[in-house]
Amino acid sequence: MKPSECHHREPSQTAKPSIRFSLATNFDPELPSQVAPFGVFELYGKLPYDVVGGGRAGYMLPRVNRRHLARHVEACREAGLQFNYLLNALCLNNEEYTRRGQRRIRQLLDWIGEIGVRSVTVANPFLLRFIKRHYPEFEVRVSVFTAVNDIRRVRYWEDLGADRITLDSIQVNRDFELLARIRDHVSVRLELLASNSCIQNCPLQPYHPAFLAHASQAGHRRRMVVDWCLMWCSYMKIKDPSHYLRADWIRPEDLKYYEALGYHEFKLTERNAPTEILVLRAKAYWSRRYDGNLLDLVQPYGYPVEGEVQQRGLGWVLRHFTRPGGLRMRDLPQLYRLARLRGFLGGGKAPVYVDNRKLDGFIERFFRERCRDRDCDECGYCAAWAERVVQMDPRWREACLSMYQWFFERYEGGKSISDI
Repeated sequence: MKPSECHHREPSQTAKPSIRFSLATNFDPELPSQVAPFGVFELYGKLPYDVVGGGRAGYMLPRVNRRHLARHVEACREAGLQFNYLLNALCLNNEEYTRRGQRRIRQLLDWIGEIGVRSVTVANPFLLRFIKRHYPEFEVRVSVFTAVNDIRRVRYWEDLGADRITLDSIQVNRDFELLARIRDHVSVRLELLASNSCIQNCPLQPYHPAFLAHASQAGHRRRMVVDWCLMWCSYMKIKDPSHYLRADWIRPEDLKYYEALGYHEFKLTERNAPTEILVLRAKAYWSRRYDGNLLDLVQPYGYPVEGEVQQRGLGWVLRHFTRPGGLRMRDLPQLYRLARLRGFLGGGKAPVYVDNRKLDGFIERFFRERCRDRDCDECGYCAAWAERVVQMDPRWREACLSMYQWFFERYEGGKSISDI
């Protein structure tokens, strides 16, 4: 196949190809039945804290226990959906190599098997082999955190026993030549992360998942630290709005191009989102169109919904960050103001609007040219589009930048740290 043929395969104009979605769950008991009509074949999630850990800080997730999770797995079954349990921590403190650690991991796996879970997602190659040896009945997925971004890495994980692999969205979602080559040369099932907004080629990619792993492990429950990576990423986007477009999202309207390459399974986030947003995302991607703010679909905070069950107020902040091992009290008021202003704690009117309809045609440039070896400042493509499609309240922007500067000065200066 010639490189020019890999870049862009025109989608079929006849019937829609088969398409399936793996959707995050917030454990609302009504969610499975509400999203089942929109091509969702499974929900994914986990306990806020367990022995393995996962890809989100435990204190940012819905407060569910084992009873809640078991009931949710049953609700998924009744709605005709599967449930995928996340074990996608990059780092397990080397506990997976100890008898005590393996015993605790097996206790968790025994339990999720008993409640009807039949698939798990991992980011640790040893854990994949361990599960395949002791629990061959489980389908084992490979997390996006493993940065699988070429044919060799796909085959490596396939040889380890992976049943399905989520490709590295940060590296491959805008590289159509690479996507075509990977799909044409491997047989394992592949999945793409669609509703994400990580910055392309982000240098925080190896570090951030490791931070999140520890922030969701039972042994680190007392270490209530602020996510510096999230703060830095959100600061960069406010400072330079072109980063809203220099991201790894896939618009619903552009799914057809990925389907034409042979990709039919897509992953949708976010586990702390209100039900209205999760249903909105499933429906938008299933219908392949959204008339509104692209950030409604891809941003992990700032949801335009008031009064959702995940709404976090001052009480939530005090409960998590003022106990032993939390932050110093004198920094909480300013940190709380920043979090509220930025939309980290709940819904409200969106101060940043990325007009999804005006992005029609944006993706076509990437059929012809790869970004991997280009300097963004020299190229200017995303910056030019951002001027047309990104709207931002200027007063809100200045207030945010000022508060971010305060945050970085405190943390990087060692003045605002946990006492543990």
